[in-house]
Amino acid sequence: MAEVGAGSGGSSSSRREEINGAGLSSMDSLESRWVFQDEDDSEIDDEEDDDDYDDAPHLAGVDSDDEDTQDQRLIRTGPRIDSFDVEALEVPGAPRSDYEDFGMGRKIVLAFQTLGVVFGDVGTSPLYTFSVMFSKAPINGNEDVIGALSLVLYTLILIPLIKYVLVVLWANDDGEGGTFALYSLICRHAKVSLLPNQLPSDARISSFRLKVPSAELERSLKIKERLETSLTLKKLLLVLVLAGTSMVIADGVVTPAMSVMSAVGGLKVGVDAIEQDEVVMISVAFLVILFSVQKFGTSKVGLAVGPALFIWFCSLAGIGIYNLLKYDTSVLKAFNPVHIYLYFKRNSVKAWYALGGCLLCATGSEAMFADLCYFSVQSIQLTFVFLVLPCLMLGYLGQAAYLINNPSGEEQPFFYSIPGGMFWPIFLIANIAALIASRTMTTATFSCIKQSTALGCFPRLKIVHTSRKFMGQIYIPVINWFLLVVCLIVVCSISSINEIGNAYGIAELGVMMMTTILVTIVMLLIWQINIVIVLSFVIFFLGLELTFFSSVLWSVTDGSWIILVFAVIMFLIMYIWNYGSKLKYETEVKQKLSMDLMRELGCNLGTIRAPGIGLVYNELAKGVPAIFGHFLATLPAIHSMIIFVCIKYVPVPMVPQSERFLFRRVCPKSYHIFRCIARYGYKDVRKENHQTFEQLLIESIEKFIRREAQERQLESDGDEDTDNEEDTSLSRVLIAPNGSVYSLAVPLLAEFGSCSNNPISEASTSEEVMADLPVDPSISDAEHGLERELSFIRKAKESGVVYLLGHGDIRARKDSWFIKKLVINYFYAFLRKNCRRGIANLSVPHSHLMQVGMTYMV
Repeated sequence: MAEVGAGSGGSSSSRREEINGAGLSSMDSLESRWVFQDEDDSEIDDEEDDDDYDDAPHLAGVDSDDEDTQDQRLIRTGPRIDSFDVEALEVPGAPRSDYEDFGMGRKIVLAFQTLGVVFGDVGTSPLYTFSVMFSKAPINGNEDVIGALSLVLYTLILIPLIKYVLVVLWANDDGEGGTFALYSLICRHAKVSLLPNQLPSDARISSFRLKVPSAELERSLKIKERLETSLTLKKLLLVLVLAGTSMVIADGVVTPAMSVMSAVGGLKVGVDAIEQDEVVMISVAFLVILFSVQKFGTSKVGLAVGPALFIWFCSLAGIGIYNLLKYDTSVLKAFNPVHIYLYFKRNSVKAWYALGGCLLCATGSEAMFADLCYFSVQSIQLTFVFLVLPCLMLGYLGQAAYLINNPSGEEQPFFYSIPGGMFWPIFLIANIAALIASRTMTTATFSCIKQSTALGCFPRLKIVHTSRKFMGQIYIPVINWFLLVVCLIVVCSISSINEIGNAYGIAELGVMMMTTILVTIVMLLIWQINIVIVLSFVIFFLGLELTFFSSVLWSVTDGSWIILVFAVIMFLIMYIWNYGSKLKYETEVKQKLSMDLMRELGCNLGTIRAPGIGLVYNELAKGVPAIFGHFLATLPAIHSMIIFVCIKYVPVPMVPQSERFLFRRVCPKSYHIFRCIARYGYKDVRKENHQTFEQLLIESIEKFIRREAQERQLESDGDEDTDNEEDTSLSRVLIAPNGSVYSLAVPLLAEFGSCSNNPISEASTSEEVMADLPVDPSISDAEHGLERELSFIRKAKESGVVYLLGHGDIRARKDSWFIKKLVINYFYAFLRKNCRRGIANLSVPHSHLMQVGMTYMV
């Protein structure tokens, strides 16, 4: 069972707080007294049947098979100190949430980083919003300017402020934002994942425990049941998530193109001789530089560019106030929404076309959510409400005031409205802000791809962690250069700002609509708020976004279709990878080795047990993988000790180091086979040195075996107490000093029988080693057995550790549909061939590596 860090000792009234996560305590500490707790106070979850451990004993750190049939249950809540997680020693494994402990200087630094990382995209929208709007609906009078301004102001209020800042940011997954974070949040509360590798013990991870549907709200329970039982709804939910993620990636292409092109386009205002082709060439050079420095990390660049963004927002506000006072303060009446109605009445269809340009004022709203990593929700909300939003509004008000007196400046209203002496400094700051905005969305793209990879929806790629303090700051080289190439294609093929703006609107709206739907599911399933509020949210915002989307789709033939094609390609890559991975895992589950076969082979496994430890990496969370049978059939000998290591991602941002690993035995003790499930969140870092890994692994196994012996002794002591209390009607459990809860009636361990079925004549290596150990008559049989096994493990470690990797491929059966053959045999096979190999991901030394290939027909 999953083990959660708890403080040692304590009364039963405070036990629940301890279980939900307190400080770590030593597993070997026996100083605190034993206390009793009623079953009602313990946290117990029913387990699913596990057919491959029918005859295995119930061990510490093991998922129990028959708990749901007993009146009293064994639950494991103590700390896991036998972790061999190496990267957790290098990179902190918990999110930074102690902002209130920072001094004033540190808070100012964080504020600048927030500006540089989160608000760069939305901050540069004044560069191009009005120019795109008025290219669709030219100015025919002052009322057109005021109507367009009113449309922009209320779009800013409705989408970034009300929808994202006040609602969507609260739907974060333990501080993580983005489409896949929402999907992960839903997966924790309802079993909607298509990959069937969920374990009941996953729900006992401390970061997994969130609010679940309460019995009082039948609607929430019905929705949960409907999602879990309907395969169609599961697939539809995955399609929505993949569609939203593909739009985020497309956004990562079009944001740099739009921001840089619009900023560099200011040269045409300052220098009359500059032509559009030269603007394109300069933009290409800027983009190459931008993507080349992406590898230097977000925190360094965020700290460097934060002050620049602060100056940019102050410049927006200053220019806006200057234009308001100089030209016309009557534009303030745009806060009256009646002018939106008058704008549509005057321009009709043209005003509808202009909606696509109006949406550009809200670009970056999704980036605020996707980049929600190590900044608190409150800090982002306060920064947006008290700095970003007022500066943006003043900037738009100033541009509108200028256009009322100078309608000919509608092509570049921002640069034309700059006071003469300030043009070049503001131009420089605008270009810096545009580059920052491009980094904002590129960083969000990296984050989404890492999340989708961890949840089995994107091919494995090399991920570089650019910060030792913050795990969310990553760099993916392949994606970085891929985005650069596509971005250059967009800039060179769609040189018009208006056409790029339309493509920008398509990408932004695609993400926004998917977010609206997913947040609606979160409201129904998790927040459990009033149905009227939920319906109001989804009808209003989805209807608003569909209206905007209809406008940008109408102009898709002008060249912005390129971004739609790119998004479709990314969607197909993710869906095909998820589909192939699901078929591969399901096939491995069906073809896993039965425990009857393992028992027939005997403790020698039908071959010679050579000294040493074999680490068999596999994807199965339960059972013995078929690839292990391939090893037995291929190799003349197998190692005397086998550990099945399963790297498994669970739908949480991070798994605490103390709860990273689960251990259990496979087969009786004489087989010397163990299973280790290493659980990671989609934000966790994995950087493992194999030598340290091996050392910590052995220490973990030794502590696991010692805990076994302690629990066996505890079970024998508990039996005496149970005999005296059989007539007690109150169900009682025992709480260890480390926080573990034990039943007094259910046996914790069954005695392991020695291997009696030896189909081959060679003696077992394990038996030879154990027979050679001296027997001390002063110690008990249990202690003697413990020391024998520990000595055996140490000797196996001295003989060496070998990594046994199975390379499994899948092929479609001959009688499969043509589409399935095409997808599996060509597309999925191409992705597997070109993605990052498992050896590189696991940092396995080639000198200690053995591989066996196997093909599954699906």
